Amino acid sequence: MIVLVLNCGSSSIKYQLIDMKNIDDPVVMAIGAVERIGQKKGSSTHKPLIDGEFKKYKFTNQIPDHEAGITLIMDSLVNRAYGVIEDVLDIQAIGHRVAHGGEYFSKSVLIDDVVKQRINKLSELAPLHNPAHIAGIDAMQKLLPKVPQVAVFDTSFHQSMPPENFLYAIPYEYYTKHKLRRYGFHGTSHKYVAEKACEHLGLEMDKINIVTCHLGNGASIAAIKNGKSFDTSMGFTPVEGLIMGTRVGNLDVGALLFLMEKENLDMKGANELLNRKSGMLGISGISSDMRDIEEESWKKKNPRATLALDMYHMRVKRYIGAFAGEMGGVDLLIFTGGVGENGPESREEICTGLEFLGFTFDKNANDGVRGMLQVLSTPESKLKVMVVPTNEEQVIAIDTVKVLEKAAVN
Repeated sequence: MIVLVLNCGSSSIKYQLIDMKNIDDPVVMAIGAVERIGQKKGSSTHKPLIDGEFKKYKFTNQIPDHEAGITLIMDSLVNRAYGVIEDVLDIQAIGHRVAHGGEYFSKSVLIDDVVKQRINKLSELAPLHNPAHIAGIDAMQKLLPKVPQVAVFDTSFHQSMPPENFLYAIPYEYYTKHKLRRYGFHGTSHKYVAEKACEHLGLEMDKINIVTCHLGNGASIAAIKNGKSFDTSMGFTPVEGLIMGTRVGNLDVGALLFLMEKENLDMKGANELLNRKSGMLGISGISSDMRDIEEESWKKKNPRATLALDMYHMRVKRYIGAFAGEMGGVDLLIFTGGVGENGPESREEICTGLEFLGFTFDKNANDGVRGMLQVLSTPESKLKVMVVPTNEEQVIAIDTVKVLEKAAVN
């Protein structure tokens, strides 16, 4: 089965075309992105697998909406010079990454009118994401009306959290009226890396406690107890939790109200502050990119860059320790995401001081490891520490195949 995986954002579409003939060994046929949708000058990147390696093609286009963007993707996939399929009808299924599934969806589902209505209703919880997902779904239904589509939700893995972990200490009526609660995100990634690590180590995921650290421009940590999400750092929105590239993470609500009054911020200004001006960018005053901040700290001895790194590492440690306490211990600690996979220095700094959890960190195993699966603890460590590259697109493709197989049986 050939599956097209789509991740539709407000002004972009990321995609992968994956051959799922062998579900245990998927083959990525093409990777790409369409960007600056709705702006004066759009762009697209297409990377087809040709003769065993990915070639790169870049284009400048006017892309007025998501339908035009998806049409551009289809044209690239079947192009005689750099396409990878002969006809768009070679695509047998479409898997969509959907940011918010609310309490409706605890697993991936086949998209029908009811599913679309619920995703659309949840747009008030994810106004930047869910409307874009609906636009992508509608565009595919128009272009390939007979091809089944599956929704894979960022939030669904975390629907197993118990109420004591997902509720906020506000009047209970706001939960019953507005479903205001912690939902958590990056669920697809947390589930994938936990499964991969257990498979590599020969562990039974449903019998151990795992802490997964998805550290990137957006960052979250999950506590996985007996194979299910037990707690996570992100909340009602992706703003809560860790310090991120431009997002504030945890903040005293009183401090926000104080700032809104002192700086004369309206709701739009407050949202801009929390989501785009804070985090590593706000602390360092340099960049939201960890690589830039590390260079400023290590090579130029910039004190604010060093402060930003110290704050970032300490917040990650705080959550790891807290989640270990909540679960009564931890057996496996995993790093993933852009920083988690490619930041050996950050991994070492985070692990330093956490040895009481039951591991010995192997500095030699960690040194220089970027973007590859690696065990970072010594063989005798009770707690295993690992780097596991995430692959959310592959999870979406696998879930798409499984949902369609189940639907066929039923």
